[in-house]
Formats: sequence, structure tokens, C-alpha cells
Amino acid sequence: MRAFKDLTKFELVLWLGSMFIVAASFLLSPSKDYLTLVASLIGVTALIFTAKGYVLGQILIVIFAVFYGVISFWFRYYGEMITYLGMSAPIAVMAVISWLRHPFEDTSEVQVNYLSRGKVALMLVLTAVVTTVFYFVLKALGNANLLFSTVSVTTSFMASYLTFMRSPYYALAYAANDAVLIALWILATIEDPSYFPMIVCFALFLLNDGYGFVNWQRMRIRQKEALS
Repeated sequence: MRAFKDLTKFELVLWLGSMFIVAASFLLSPSKDYLTLVASLIGVTALIFTAKGYVLGQILIVIFAVFYGVISFWFRYYGEMITYLGMSAPIAVMAVISWLRHPFEDTSEVQVNYLSRGKVALMLVLTAVVTTVFYFVLKALGNANLLFSTVSVTTSFMASYLTFMRSPYYALAYAANDAVLIALWILATIEDPSYFPMIVCFALFLLNDGYGFVNWQRMRIRQKEALS
């Protein structure tokens, strides 16, 4: 595919290196969870293309959300399951549509957007509402590690909102979410070592989201100069 050919040398090393580390963690894990392996491989691939502003990244995020939702269900992380299947996946579908409708000129990358104060205020209000509702829902469901799961809902919603709005700050919100999920899966791995690859997965997500923020800043400057 052309999208893979468009990867720079650094991006290619980042992607292949992430794939290798995910595979190695799976092989070193005492028990093999193939669903976790597939989800992790899809996830790191999704992030490298999201970092480039390619709609392929969002399409893969939808697929990742389905796999991750199933994995979360098996460990009773109902917050993660509901968040990804009921919120992240649908918003990612909306992001696919939004990104397809807003390409930058004749390139494959999306046009970077600038959030108004009103849209930022709306995000904060919606985040507060979603977090409050999910807290009580998860508490009623007996969700494992309620505090971390609730914070994960908060950061996931903000990241999804900012991705849909085509803001470079989506990457910072996802990075915050990655840090929360690393903590969540460390707790899960203590009980079941087969979940260790999920820790590796979100550590790599954190690295890729860091690159995503840097690259979107470059995109913003490049697009601004091209339009001036």
C-alpha cells in the first residue's frame, strides 16, 4: 500500500521496532494470549498512521477498539470495554468521516484544525458529564480498579474528541490515557502474567503518541506555510 511506502526511515524503524517488541513480549510471556498479540500489532500500526495524519490510522483504531473491548471484558475491566466499544470506536468512525472530508489539499494527510475557546469549553463540559456517568455505571458493575478505570474514561474521551476535531493535542490526551492503562494492566498482570504484553503495548503506544504530537506540530507549521 502507498501508505506504507510513505513512511519515513524513522517512522519505519519506529513501526517495525514496535512490532518486534510486541512480538517478543508475546513470546516471552508464560502463557500465550493470541487476541492480545493481534490487538497490540493492530494498535501500534494504527498509531504510526494516525501520527502521519492518515485516515488509515483511524480505520485501524476502530478495529483495535473491538479487540481491546473483548480483552477488557475477560478481565472485568468493564470501563475499558464500554469506553472502547461504546465511545472510542464510534467516535473513531466519526473521525474517519471527518478526516476523509478534510484532506489537506491533494495530499493523503488530514488538514490540521484549530480549536476555538468554545469547542474547548464544550470538551471540558462533556468530559465532566461522561466521567461522572461512567463512574456510577462502573461502580454498579463492580468494575476492577474503579479509580484507574474512571480516569481512563476521562482521558479516552478527551483523546477521542480531539482526534475527531483534528487537533494535534489528541496525542497528549492519548499519552495521558496510555499512562493510566499501563498502570491498569500492571495490576492485571500481577494476577495473570499473560497480560504482560498489554503493558508493553501501551508503553509503545506512549512512545508513538509522543511522536504523533511532534509530527502533527510539523504538519501544522507546514500546512500553515503552504496556505500563506
